[in-house]
Parts: sequence; C-alpha cells; structure tokens
Amino acid sequence: MTKIKIKSLLSLLLSKAVLLISKKFLKGGSNFPGRVALKIDKNILTVVAKHYRTILITGTNGKTTTTSMIYNIIKKSGQRVITNSTGANMLPGITASFIDNYRLLKRNKESFAVIEVDEANLKFITKYITPEIITITNLFRDQLDRYGEVYTTLNKIMEGLENLKGSTLVLNGDESLLGDLIVEGSNIVYYGFNTSPQNSKELEVNADAKFCKKCKDPYSYNLITYNHLGDFYCSGCGYRRPQLKYAVTGISEMTPYYSKISINDKDIIIGQPGVYNIYNGLCAYSICSELGVTDEVIYDSLKNQSSHFGRQETLYVEGKEVKIILVKNPAGYNQALDTLSLDNRNFSAAFLLNDNYADGRDISWIWDVNFEQATTLKIDDIFVGGVRAYDMAIRLKIAGFAPESFKICHSFEKIVDSIKSSNNDFIYILATYTAMIDFRKYLHSKGYIEKLW
Repeated sequence: MTKIKIKSLLSLLLSKAVLLISKKFLKGGSNFPGRVALKIDKNILTVVAKHYRTILITGTNGKTTTTSMIYNIIKKSGQRVITNSTGANMLPGITASFIDNYRLLKRNKESFAVIEVDEANLKFITKYITPEIITITNLFRDQLDRYGEVYTTLNKIMEGLENLKGSTLVLNGDESLLGDLIVEGSNIVYYGFNTSPQNSKELEVNADAKFCKKCKDPYSYNLITYNHLGDFYCSGCGYRRPQLKYAVTGISEMTPYYSKISINDKDIIIGQPGVYNIYNGLCAYSICSELGVTDEVIYDSLKNQSSHFGRQETLYVEGKEVKIILVKNPAGYNQALDTLSLDNRNFSAAFLLNDNYADGRDISWIWDVNFEQATTLKIDDIFVGGVRAYDMAIRLKIAGFAPESFKICHSFEKIVDSIKSSNNDFIYILATYTAMIDFRKYLHSKGYIEKLW
C-alpha cells in the first residue's frame, strides 16, 4: 500500500464507505463522498491524483461529450484511463471520482484521467492537480445569474490557468476570447475550422463576443461556423485568429446521425450529428494527437462514438425512437435546432424548460434562441413540459408554432404517454439540465433506460 498520512487515509476510508452506500442505495450521490473526503483532508485530491496523467476539459458547451470522446479514444489505444462520467464536474465530484478509482491495497500505476471541469471550479482543481493537457472548448453566455457575461466566465477560467506549470493548452482558435492567451511556461496549440458549414460570414443578431477584446471594434470574419465562432479578425487593431495546428478542412456530409469531414485533409467520420459535435470531435482529435495516439485509433473511436447522458442520447419507448438533447443556453439551443433541421422526416418534439439552480434561475435567454427557424421543420406534435412549461409555450407561440399542436405535460408520465400515442416514430426531447436529469430518472424507473449514470 502506498504510504500516506493518517489524515488522508481516514479521508479515503470514510469517503469510500459513503461512495459504496451512495451507489448501492441512492443510485448516485457523486458529490457528497467528495465533500466528506475534503472535510477531513482538504489536500486529498493531490494524494489521489498523484499517479495520473490528467487532461482537463472546461468551457461553456461540449465538455461532457468531448470528455467522453477523449476517454474512449485513450481507452481504445490500450491505456488505463478514468473519467468523471457522471458529469459531477465541481471539486467534490471530481475528488470523489479519483477516490473511487484509488486502490488502497494495490500499487496505483500511472494512468490517464480525463476530467470535465466546471469553469468556475477550474481554479480549485488546478490548485491540486497540474494537468498534462487542458482544453477550453468555447465561451458563451450561460446561466447569467451565476456566471454573468462571457468575460466573467473567461476571468474565472484565467484564475485557474494561473496555477499551471508546464501544461499544454489545446484551445479553440475560433473562439476570439481565447486567441491571445499567454500562460507562462505553457505550450499553446489551437484547433478550428478552415471551412464554413453554411458558407456564412455574417454574425447572428444575438451572437456573443461580437466586439474586439482589445480595441472594441466589431469583428469581421473570413468564415463563421456558428454564433461568434470562426475565422475572425479586427480591422481596427489587427487582432486575428491564431494559426491552427488542427483544422477542419472539409465537410462532405451532415446527417441526423453523423458527419463526414476532413481534419488536416484526412477523412474522418464523427459518430454524432451537428456542427458542435464536429468541434467536440476536432478537440478530441487534437488532444489525442498531442498525446501520440495514432490516427487509426482516433478515427475508429470517433466513428463509433456513442451518445452519452442526455447528449444526443437515443432510447426506445414502445417502439418509438426518442433522442434526448441537452439545451442550456442560446448558442447550444440554436445548434440543437440546426441539428433537427438535418432531419427530413416528420417527427414530434418535446420542449422541457426548468429554472432550478443548476439550470439558472433566469430564463429570459429563451428569447435569444432562434425558434423561428424551426417553424419550417416537419414537427407534427409539440409536447411542452418542465417547471416553466407555460413560458416555453408562449415563446413557441410567438415564434410561429400553431398552439393547437401543443400538449402541455405537467408530469413525465404525460410526456411518455404523449410519446406513445404520437403518430410519429421519431421524437426529439430538448431539455434543460435538471429537466433532462429528472426525465432520465423517470425513464430509468420505467425500464426505458438501463444505466442511470
């Protein structure tokens, strides 16, 4: 057994006991065991993460999917790897994940840890862990009552980067807020798009970060992928997108199930749909290439990447194919609607809106979502649910959807009954975070989902 202090040993033993009870009786509880451990030994994360080559994934959108992609690639390469697959991405949850994998009576061999980190919690994690690689996926307005505007989120992340010593930063070069980061002693690598999915150069009306971070002039673009991401430049001061090491150089096909693209002129299939999943796949490719994983392993893994925990997750309800898509801010919601637009079939759609703490109490952001674009889709039935169901129904009505097609569902039972009675065989569920979590729990209790976490 590795020699550790008595305080750390007590922290480990108690938290492991709580973990066991949580898994057996509570079907979850991924944060509380970490709180117990940290209460006894505030430095326990340093102890349990010591033998890992750690990759940290933070940013507004895409953290969970990108984490899953990187984890699967490393695992397929034959390396031992752990991850916080439950999505518990704050200090207690991450601590619990490492403790769960810590072996008290065996030698803890060097392995990889692929860890999703909440933006505001990054500074707490890098205080105890020096990652080999850290990535920032993007920065969008999200939970305004918690994060504020995008510059507030950037400042929180920068506090975490100040703790780094010799890490490699793999950053989204299309994100203008990240283009000139300087982190002392760290190597910085950028990825992005050299082609536009929509051949667009015009910003959306509600795009984030539209003005130069240096001189405040409006950005111009050689190409835009979505929202404010793309090949940006400022005519006022000359600030522009940095040179990309890894780039999407072609997009040959986009379907509701996958995308065929080229990265650095090499063909690859991303086994999940949408531009945002191309970004996630590109990020995973970039990080695993930096780690020395072969292209063959990366290609095969990304092609077979399965949906994960409400992120394009597919399940079946009485023969109906149901796809759950997490939506939590305007940029992500618009990308979800763009993904729906790839589907030429008739389908039904459920819109679930909550305003719990983890969703953000302020739901005014739904008025920045371009629901109007979805009125041309072949949506036959609309199911509306969640704590703020009527707010969502009003937003959809103003967007141009016919109110007579709405079904207000005040319980998950009614949503499932509506799915069963739908004339369509395919249903999309667009749900905010806690609505997605609670809906999955209900589906699990009814046997429609085998694995809850």
